[in-house]
Amino acid sequence: MRTTKPNSTIAIKPILLAVFFLLVFLLVIILRSSSLPARPLSCPPIKQSLPEDPQTCNKLSPTTAETLVHYVTSNITPQQTFKEISVSLRVLNKKSPCNFLVFGLGHDSPMWAALNHGGRTVFLEEDKSWIQQIQSKFPNLESYHVVYDTKVSRASDLMEIGKQKECKVVEDPRVSKCELSMKGNLPDEVYEVEWDLIMVDAPTGYHDEAPGRMKAIYTAGLIGRNRADGETDVFVHDVDRVVEDKFSKAFLCDGYLTEQEGRLRHFTIPSHRARLGRPFCPL
Repeated sequence: MRTTKPNSTIAIKPILLAVFFLLVFLLVIILRSSSLPARPLSCPPIKQSLPEDPQTCNKLSPTTAETLVHYVTSNITPQQTFKEISVSLRVLNKKSPCNFLVFGLGHDSPMWAALNHGGRTVFLEEDKSWIQQIQSKFPNLESYHVVYDTKVSRASDLMEIGKQKECKVVEDPRVSKCELSMKGNLPDEVYEVEWDLIMVDAPTGYHDEAPGRMKAIYTAGLIGRNRADGETDVFVHDVDRVVEDKFSKAFLCDGYLTEQEGRLRHFTIPSHRARLGRPFCPL
């Protein structure tokens, strides 16, 4: 999610950036208002005789206000396009406030936290210095440093390992015998929370010596399958690249693919504990 990829940062005039984020924010309002009963266009006057009246004026949350100001005054846009962001936004609109896990920390992180206002949004980042830089601007973001022990150059070997039977067993990632599972790399909170949404937009994966997203994609799918019940929406960005393309299809499964927009794929992973006997991928 950091702008370390070639040509991934677009410098534009602040007014264009303001329009971009305001469109996203307005889309949230439109989608949410469409599912709610009609309300007065303006807040009614406060009635002294009826203090229990629930219709009161509410201000923007501090997080949302800070996010709007950030994007209006910044020269850097999120890496995902408006259409790609809209895919995740539609799911957030239905599920938020919820538990949202994001592999990566970047210029779009304040946006994700704001769109999940009232929920828990956690960011996992490989670069300690980048975490410090982002936290200095947005101290309220919850982020953790993660160490990866893979390289993109090993992706083919890891794909073959993923075909072994131990990698088709659904269990807690901490006890999985599959080499692709992130056993002790993540904070305990990640393993103990049931995540409603998972976004895989990190770690770095655009050159052979980069850690790549092989383990992140596999572990995201395992977390979704291992929840007690319900389903987890998993999003993978940069599926125009070989690793993201092949690993998302193999371990999140074509049969669970809900939608693709541009370089973003959306998978809906059901609980395998709620219905024992499910195959790792639907037949």
